Amino acid sequence: MPSSRINDLVIRFANVNGTGSASANGLFAKAIFRMGIPVSPKNIFPSNIQGLPTWYEVRVNEKGYLARKDGIDVLVGVNPQTLRRDIDSISSGGYFVYDSSKKLHEEYYRDDVTMLGIPMMKISMDHYEVPRHQQLFKNIIYLGAIAALLDVELEVIKELIAEQFATKEKLIPPNYKALDLGYEYAQNSFECPLKVRVERRDLIGDKILIEGNEATALGTIYGGATVLTWYPITPSTSIAKAFESYAKKFRIDSATGKNKFAIVQAEDELAAIGMVLGGTWNGARSFTATSGAGISLMNEFIGYAYYAEVPCFLINVQRGGPSTGMPTRTQQGDVLFCAYASHGDTRHILLFPSTPTECFEMGALGLDLADRFQTVVFMMSDLDLGMNEHLTEPLHWDKNRKYDRGKVLSAKDFEDPDLEWARYLDVDGDGITYRTIPATHPTKGSYFTRGSSHNEYARYSESGEDYVRLVDRIARKIDTAKKHVPGAELYQKISSSPLGMIFYGTTTYAAIEAMDIFESNGIAIDSMRIRGFPFDEDVVKFIQEHETVFVVEQNKDGQMRTLLINELEINPAVLVPILNYNGYPISAYNINTQIDQHLSINNLMKEVL
Repeated sequence: MPSSRINDLVIRFANVNGTGSASANGLFAKAIFRMGIPVSPKNIFPSNIQGLPTWYEVRVNEKGYLARKDGIDVLVGVNPQTLRRDIDSISSGGYFVYDSSKKLHEEYYRDDVTMLGIPMMKISMDHYEVPRHQQLFKNIIYLGAIAALLDVELEVIKELIAEQFATKEKLIPPNYKALDLGYEYAQNSFECPLKVRVERRDLIGDKILIEGNEATALGTIYGGATVLTWYPITPSTSIAKAFESYAKKFRIDSATGKNKFAIVQAEDELAAIGMVLGGTWNGARSFTATSGAGISLMNEFIGYAYYAEVPCFLINVQRGGPSTGMPTRTQQGDVLFCAYASHGDTRHILLFPSTPTECFEMGALGLDLADRFQTVVFMMSDLDLGMNEHLTEPLHWDKNRKYDRGKVLSAKDFEDPDLEWARYLDVDGDGITYRTIPATHPTKGSYFTRGSSHNEYARYSESGEDYVRLVDRIARKIDTAKKHVPGAELYQKISSSPLGMIFYGTTTYAAIEAMDIFESNGIAIDSMRIRGFPFDEDVVKFIQEHETVFVVEQNKDGQMRTLLINELEINPAVLVPILNYNGYPISAYNINTQIDQHLSINNLMKEVL
């Protein structure tokens, strides 16, 4: 028999891409949010436009755990192509809600699952005449049935529908009707609510529900970006769309009505980053958004920006690779690639957001860091963070904050007769040189921006001594950046266990839950979240204080682990990889299982020895 649970469940909607189901499924997640219950939706979709299977998972958990959870409690299965696999995914004691307009074949029945048949398409055809409407309102019909089965407040969903169609009011009544049809059918046909259900709480506070890509775009707007050059690529395209929307709201001259921004959809990624360098060289805060396949094409310009010291901010919404890879699956597979992008000896600043709030903050910070250090800065998001809505802290901006443009000389500076300036001359010892913006002064301050070897005066040079001084100085300024990138976050005041765990980005959700599970079982694991590269001293200290450190990440080769070993010269035996690279967000269960296996093997070896 199903166990009784309130506000602790996972529901999966199994649909066909392009059938309008996304809107209905999103209404369900938002309704749970409006009821004051923590919710975490995950959209799992194909890379084509329509016709292939798509899934939408929603985890409801009043403890606030936001990681993807293994096992499905309620499955709404309306895609015949994946029916067998979908039914197999239901946890024992769970529920299967399906369209019974046609009889379900006996092979799909499970004795340990409650089967709830609802003639969704038949109900829709009986009440709507247009075939397209019949398909669309079928989705709202199953939403109404789920509302009855799980005890979701119907008025909350209707409120959301009214908001969604505020500019198309004629669509509100038929949506209400479909919702009521599904609700009434479930109420009259089954014992409602089910043993797994939801109940209003007040656990949200002032948190919001927003996609990481939207928060990123808003962060760049607040950070002063006026130029975006990009080429469409999943899963970063929605950053450009959101930036355009916000730029039209905040970047229009009130007096003239003219745009105070430029958005260019380039012919390819190589052209896009070239335009970014042109924009920043001219003094405009510019950036591009792409994914790993796009970064591959940008490598030559990335090396140029690093060596010529032109500010460059890139937002990498990571996806599965290599090559075209899995465009609509999440991964953290570009860590090493971006840390050392381009040929030759390079090291780049990396930012690792784990929430939309941090996407907002780092979207602005990345522009500051690129200007301050006159170098390439990557913000390392991923598909899960970028294209899914997340429960997160509100986005706040300090109105007194000033942009950090770094060492930029003004016309007044050049009027100082004692000024001795060379574009690539370090006079402060921090590795960062002074630069100028074109047309700063009518006769002074010009220079060649060379990507070929040069000396401190930007003059072409093939002298080995000049080259060594140059690359050593650039490396020194990247080391200086350690004090300015976001520091590691520790989850305990002092280290109290021989075991440690390191995680970053969206592995954070699952890692926090895994820590709680271990603690409830009497196992203490100290933890740290990496937020930036190059690594600060806290990272070194944390690893040194623990016998074993588990490094949790979503790629095959343990790239963060490799970066830690390479940069900090850590004994590889100390760092144990905890990996997930199937394209789905890692779960706490996955982390716990891998760590348990490692501890069990180690204990067995100690007994043998």
